[in-house]
Amino acid sequence: MTRHERLSAILSMIVEEGTVHIDDITEQLGVSAATARRDLDLLAEQQLITRTRGGASANPTSSELPLRYRTSRMGEEKTRIARAAAAMVRPGDTIGLNGGTTTTEVAREVALLPDLTDPETPVTIVTNAVNIASELTVRQCVRVVVTGGAARARSYELTGPLSSLILPQISIGTLFLGVEGVDDHGVYASHESEAAVNAALVRAAHRVVVVADHTKLGEAAFALICRTSEIDELITDEAAEPEPVEALRAAGVKVHLV
Repeated sequence: MTRHERLSAILSMIVEEGTVHIDDITEQLGVSAATARRDLDLLAEQQLITRTRGGASANPTSSELPLRYRTSRMGEEKTRIARAAAAMVRPGDTIGLNGGTTTTEVAREVALLPDLTDPETPVTIVTNAVNIASELTVRQCVRVVVTGGAARARSYELTGPLSSLILPQISIGTLFLGVEGVDDHGVYASHESEAAVNAALVRAAHRVVVVADHTKLGEAAFALICRTSEIDELITDEAAEPEPVEALRAAGVKVHLV
């Protein structure tokens, strides 16, 4: 287990239980007490937890884990979803990506496409995620267009009214949309400012492909991004329950299980 995976696991334990003791970490993760203390100290320095005698407890920011600590969840499933999404992309295409762990994986897979070799026919990526823009800017065969706005620490997404200055002026071929929940009524984000920018990306796109692992299916979050009628396809993993999959198909969404 890498340190990144260990920190993610510790945060998950604290979020689920409210508190954690060093003995719990050593027993569940198979690390030394000294390693557990160092990890807790690091998370406390980043204000993600509150350090206590012999362990740690959750604080108001613990449930909003930053993106870098969420990438290991459903890692294999997200990689399969990302590869299936990237297979839809061709040199010269213009695609959109909002923020999130799954769309970040899509961005990485797009950059590795074997036929993406000519800088004269790049893939243009429109994104409001600063981490995606940072990773892809150095790629010679990828052209990055970033929306305006203020960055949110949890998702690295740019949100706010500045995004409205660019998105109505551009056209996106395919939007790969990461979501916090999807059901037969629509797709959702946890924060209204993210949902507003994501909705603007939907309006700018000719095709909307939702990329979400099975844990997001049949779930609703706080803010609606768009209705199901605005979604063309969904790429999810094979562990998806049949009921939400069939409900989405009945609503006219083409569902790919990978």
